[in-house]
Amino acid sequence: MASLWRFGGLSWWRLLERVYRQAGRDELLGRAAELAYFFLFSIFPLLLFLTTLLGYLAQENWGLRRELFQWVGTVSPSADVTALLRDTLREITDFRGSAKLSFGLIAALLLASNGMDAVGRALNVACGLTESRPWWLRRLLAIALVVVFAAFSIVALALVFFGRWISDHLARLLGFGVEVAALWHVAQWCLGVGFVILAFDLVYNFAPNLARRHRVWLTPGACVGVTLWLAVSYGLRLYLAEFGVTSRTYGSLGAVIVLLMWFYLTALAILVGGEVNSEISLAALGHKSRSDRSRR
Repeated sequence: MASLWRFGGLSWWRLLERVYRQAGRDELLGRAAELAYFFLFSIFPLLLFLTTLLGYLAQENWGLRRELFQWVGTVSPSADVTALLRDTLREITDFRGSAKLSFGLIAALLLASNGMDAVGRALNVACGLTESRPWWLRRLLAIALVVVFAAFSIVALALVFFGRWISDHLARLLGFGVEVAALWHVAQWCLGVGFVILAFDLVYNFAPNLARRHRVWLTPGACVGVTLWLAVSYGLRLYLAEFGVTSRTYGSLGAVIVLLMWFYLTALAILVGGEVNSEISLAALGHKSRSDRSRR
């Protein structure tokens, strides 16, 4: 990890130049559009799996689902997108009995893993890797990543939803003052972002065909990916709040268009983070950028 945070001896400007050049050669814009397509068909099975798992753990499925979408609303680009996700998921669950819903979790998990498998294929291209794993191993890894991602989400949601209760309980138990409770309120959001960074690193380490010795945690690429994702999410929200052209142009399809746009920018942030780690690793090993070598 130390070598990655030294950027392989590259300056910020040189690293940006290499990532920009290689991103063009790897056609990241087109591959982000491919991932957005898979994300669209994977998001509802993933939400169904996550909310049902939360309900089984807390015996309060609908209450936690409401709080989940309150959290989604803080990062989604518009209220229309949040409403689209919430209402579609409600329609899915309303037309299923409890037995069908429980049985459907297996299918939901398999469908959600399609998006993770697509991320692995795209990151193989972004990192210059050749896929050699059998299809069944890739599928198992994709399912495992979805499950672990759901576990990280549960921990992050618990920090957000129950952070005030935790701080108040610790204050009474240990005799802390109001200042410590206020610090914990800030710390819970920092921990939540930390779990998102770990989730990105989890994808970077296991989704592509990366050798075990090259797996590193808390990487610059994960921090760049999370920063870009938060920036484009809030940037898109500000743009829509200021102009709001999608509803006037596309009518009732506006929320779907915005959702696809958000998925596209999210996928691009993930792929750019993978490119950052790849270029730093090449520089740390004393290799030229793949784009530099391809021109020779």
